[in-house]
Amino acid sequence: MRRPTPSSPPRRLLLVLLALAGLGAGVAAHANEGQDRARTAGASLLGTLAPALELRTIEGRTIRLADYYGHRPVYLKFWATWCVPCREQMPHFERTYEARRGTMAVIAVNAGFNDSEADIRRYREELKLRMPMVRDDGRLAEAFHLRVTPQHVVIGRDGRILYVGHLADAALEAALAAASGPAASAVAHVSPAAAPATAPNLALQLVDGGEAAIAAASGAPTLLAFVSPWCESYLEKSRPERSAECRDARLLLEELHAARPAARLYAVASGLWAGHDDAVEYRDHAHVTVPLALDASGDVFRRFAVQDVPTFVVVDGNGRERARFARRASRASLEAALDR
Repeated sequence: MRRPTPSSPPRRLLLVLLALAGLGAGVAAHANEGQDRARTAGASLLGTLAPALELRTIEGRTIRLADYYGHRPVYLKFWATWCVPCREQMPHFERTYEARRGTMAVIAVNAGFNDSEADIRRYREELKLRMPMVRDDGRLAEAFHLRVTPQHVVIGRDGRILYVGHLADAALEAALAAASGPAASAVAHVSPAAAPATAPNLALQLVDGGEAAIAAASGAPTLLAFVSPWCESYLEKSRPERSAECRDARLLLEELHAARPAARLYAVASGLWAGHDDAVEYRDHAHVTVPLALDASGDVFRRFAVQDVPTFVVVDGNGRERARFARRASRASLEAALDR
């Protein structure tokens, strides 16, 4: 048997190196995709006045963003405990907080998607993080066009949005440095109006190109199943229980659809880390026959205050919520809610 020479690596080593190269290429592609999603979503925000939202930390302290505008720049980082690149970037975020805490408001914004306050506290303790932390209720995600995690938003000293991105790279560092420039004169900031409790005019954009109104002209109730295209796969190892819940919810919805084909049933996919192609791939791969809508902007999730998937919401013919089932539901309970 010929012994390998230094210029001829063993075949096993070559296979390992090729596998690692492929993995590295996949990670880089995912990172670039995240950067593209964040920048595309944030493009219309650049140069505009940041909203004067009021935040509450997980300790209960109130932070008014408007108090900083005209005086101090603000760095918001959207993240989640289940997000792998968020964890990878946390050392950079902590260093940024420590280096700039006296001259910049650095705030960690948990996206509030499949994360409880207890999850956030455990994560903070595990990673020894010290920056202020808030759990978004959907208002920040709407105002800053959240599409991925992590997502960085840098607001200049003058209160205008300077940068939106995904990577912790030279572009982010340049934005953080530029944010500390001269303050502009006092400007007015307007907070987004609160969404109404009903959704009579809200329409679902189906991935097949159609549109469906949530409020039915016939007065018939509608079942909305809030899902995520990546819940079953991405969380399979890190959160197997939640992954199983997403799978079971999908199967339950399909079972109900088969039993009651005339019922108004829709699956509503979150737009966080998901675009049209991702939703189509999820539909085809998971054999979803229920009409599937992509909530790209997050309007439907926010309108019904849904922050966890899977969640089932039954609405009446006027778009008013009549019943809600979080994470686990039975076919009998869903049918009873529809019949009522």
